Amino acid sequence: MKKIFALPLVALSLMGCQQTQEVVVTVENPLSMERTGEMVELSMDEIATRLNLPDTAQLVIFDAELKEVPYQITYEDKVIFPVSVGAGGTATYTIGQGVPATVSVRACGRQYPERLDDMAWENDVVAFRAYGPALQAKGERGFGYDLFLKRATTDPILEDLYEKELDPAMWEKVNELRKTDKKAADDLVNTFSYHVDHGVGMDCYAVGPTLGAGVTALMSDGEIVYPWCYKEFEVLDNGPLRFTVKLTFNPMAVKGDTSVVETRVITLDAGSHLNRTAVSYSNLKEALPLVTGIVLHDEGAVMTATEEGYMTYVDPTTGTDNGQVFIGTAFPADVKEMKKVLFSEQEKKQRNNAEGHLLAYSDYEPGSEYVYYWGFGWNRADVKDIETWNRYMADFVQKVRHPLHVTVK
Repeated sequence: MKKIFALPLVALSLMGCQQTQEVVVTVENPLSMERTGEMVELSMDEIATRLNLPDTAQLVIFDAELKEVPYQITYEDKVIFPVSVGAGGTATYTIGQGVPATVSVRACGRQYPERLDDMAWENDVVAFRAYGPALQAKGERGFGYDLFLKRATTDPILEDLYEKELDPAMWEKVNELRKTDKKAADDLVNTFSYHVDHGVGMDCYAVGPTLGAGVTALMSDGEIVYPWCYKEFEVLDNGPLRFTVKLTFNPMAVKGDTSVVETRVITLDAGSHLNRTAVSYSNLKEALPLVTGIVLHDEGAVMTATEEGYMTYVDPTTGTDNGQVFIGTAFPADVKEMKKVLFSEQEKKQRNNAEGHLLAYSDYEPGSEYVYYWGFGWNRADVKDIETWNRYMADFVQKVRHPLHVTVK
């Protein structure tokens, strides 16, 4: 996308512009690792007050080299923008009034009522979906998060994938062909289906009646209380740098109480492989254990780093020659235990022959909010092996547990 950069604040002042105030933001990195592209958050009210901004005013943000930095104002009235800070170092940014450059959309999503109410979202490196009420009405048990693998582009891909997958004219041709030539029909499907990689990504991850790629669920009497599909949604942020959606679920039965309602607020920032998710349960009468799970499609490589606060799994993907997907969950707070739990032969049949779950165990207190992160990398994109993914996860937890220090003057 073409970008038109605003003039630096210094130049604006020299040209006699009315802009005479600026806010200086200092970002300090307490870790001995470089942090690039990480979002910082500032109060829009504080910035507006310091700059004495009119209600319709826009901002421009510059780094120390007078390069303009993209930003977004979130539903919480926060100004967010990506920063780069060296190991143990500091970085300075300047905010003032002005017309910002055009920003490419790097995080976005929407509901797809045309595909059974999928809620699907993405950023420049990964894409996801949660299943909706239309799918539940059909009786399909889609409990977990699904993944859309993405490569070779930073542009949004979901609109195009869904449009081609749901093209009625193409499916009409397929159905006609199936009457006479099943192979030709299958070959035609492969030319437009989002289950085939046409150069930018695909859906080759199996969810089924499991926790999928990182759903959290309560436990009652030692059994997982599987949440079904979301009932209602509200998109709170929709780019260009952050996507946030609030999902509310149908009441579920927990220990005989049928009025427990789960709410999730899912946030995906540009550049991140992981979603921040805040889970809460209303009408819950007592503290209960809960688990965050990753479905196991084989008994392959898993990593449980309980003290370090993350766990990972190498998923084989479905289909042929689709590579490996590296799934991971990260926890800002300590968890009690992480372990692999395999299904019995009977339960395998109930869960589309999945092997089991990799589970992280914690406790949930009524009225609280449980925050964790989940997501993936793909070895056909920017995460080439499990060692790279495990390092990403370990570093991510350190960044969450040791946030950047931000000072506004």
